[in-house]
Amino acid sequence: MWSDSVEQLKALNTSDSEVAQLVRLKQAGLADDTCVALVSAAHQHKHVFSSADSVSSLEGAGFSDEQILDIAKTDQLDVVSGDLVTLRLIGLSDSTVQFLMQRKLSGQPTLSSGEISRLKNTGLSESWIIGQIKAGMTDAQADKVIALREAERAHANTGFVRVRGRRPR
Repeated sequence: MWSDSVEQLKALNTSDSEVAQLVRLKQAGLADDTCVALVSAAHQHKHVFSSADSVSSLEGAGFSDEQILDIAKTDQLDVVSGDLVTLRLIGLSDSTVQFLMQRKLSGQPTLSSGEISRLKNTGLSESWIIGQIKAGMTDAQADKVIALREAERAHANTGFVRVRGRRPR
């Protein structure tokens, strides 16, 4: 770290456990300014910074430093990081992930990442899923839609066909 970043961390009374967390963040490739901002955000919420794993996961999934800091400012790094990484791994577009992240951070109801993944696996489009989330679809409702679509897919092209007439010899 640069000396001015170290001075900023000293001014924040960074503990030894936070230093260990910062070392892990630096190994993950985070910028000095981001590291300082993460510690500062944790101190503003009256606790020590201990979310290096969550931040590293988000960084590895392609979230920007700005997005990570937005999550840290709401004090939800450990709460939403797993879901957000899952959403990214599902293959959703950046705009959809951003939309879902904003809903989660603002406390608006949204489907769990597991249900979104299952809906996507049944062949539904992102736009349909987003429309249903905006309409207030719950996980239970999504589960019913998934069960219906999976049942339809399992029985597709399996209908009995009656053959009339004589068998050729």
